[in-house]
Amino acid sequence: MITKLTRRAALASVAALGLATSFAAPAVADGHKLTFTLATSGSETDQRSVAMAEVFAPMVAEFADYQAGYNGTLFAQGTELEAIAGGNLTMSIASAQELAQFFPEFSIFATGYVHQDAAHQVRVFNDPLMDPFKKTVEDELGVKLLSVMYLGRRHVNLRQTRDELDVQTPADLAGVNLRMPGTDAWQFLGAALGASPTPLAFSEVYTSLASGAIDGQDNPLPTVVDQKFYEVTKQISLTSHLVDLNYIAFSKETWDSLTPEQQLTVQRAADAAASYGRLKQLDKENSLADFIRSQGVEIYTPDLAAFREHVQGQYVGSEAAAAWPEGVLDRINELGN
Repeated sequence: MITKLTRRAALASVAALGLATSFAAPAVADGHKLTFTLATSGSETDQRSVAMAEVFAPMVAEFADYQAGYNGTLFAQGTELEAIAGGNLTMSIASAQELAQFFPEFSIFATGYVHQDAAHQVRVFNDPLMDPFKKTVEDELGVKLLSVMYLGRRHVNLRQTRDELDVQTPADLAGVNLRMPGTDAWQFLGAALGASPTPLAFSEVYTSLASGAIDGQDNPLPTVVDQKFYEVTKQISLTSHLVDLNYIAFSKETWDSLTPEQQLTVQRAADAAASYGRLKQLDKENSLADFIRSQGVEIYTPDLAAFREHVQGQYVGSEAAAAWPEGVLDRINELGN
């Protein structure tokens, strides 16, 4: 069951977690700088983290100090948006799956085989079709979506050798405990792929693969390298089931406290960081397959038509699809042509 959370419910949840310390900065006063805090489950070397630290931070440095908490150390994965809503955090790198927990219509952006590539993601985010989505998040959660970041094409990465398990169609994933984040949208996608989705925090994936607590995980190739998943897996089936994205999410309260000039700077900094990260991520995707193979991991392409047909078929008539605004999927497809 996908549950829509209102801003009030999010704030209540924050209070229940005891997150009372305020990290979000007030308006600039008497020449004092703001403090922009970012919480992410990614590592410091994750390309999204690097883009924010090396591009975003310097561009806003004149009026804001940038502080980042990596590996879920500042706020646990999945709680960042609530922390922003509660005034305890300035920024996060949020997934469409996380937003779908609050607003089920966002599940369309987390659906298998909908986005076609990185450029398509940008066209969709900047198209007027996104305006109602953005407004809802601002009005009901107090979060402003500044820009879209390309995370990469997600593939199935397994502990078993290909001799033990050759994944060509969704039927081959039957009974496979595939780690997926714990939100409803992620779990639905894992099941649509044919696997048994297992909710697990990102920080626990490596040790769970090593111990055999899970059979596999799905992420783009740069994440496989960044998190060294190649050390504890044997194969990658290039399912490309999700051209994954993140949004640079920003506190609407903090945004409203900025001058128009500062708002423009923040927006430009977010767009620049997203563009930098996108180009770096695409370059990584194109160059890392050989390295992963050199570590003893077999990489191959399955029957993509079988996966696409099966996954999209799972969404037809589902609760997630019922929440999609009429005509939005057609418009998304048009933007990909």
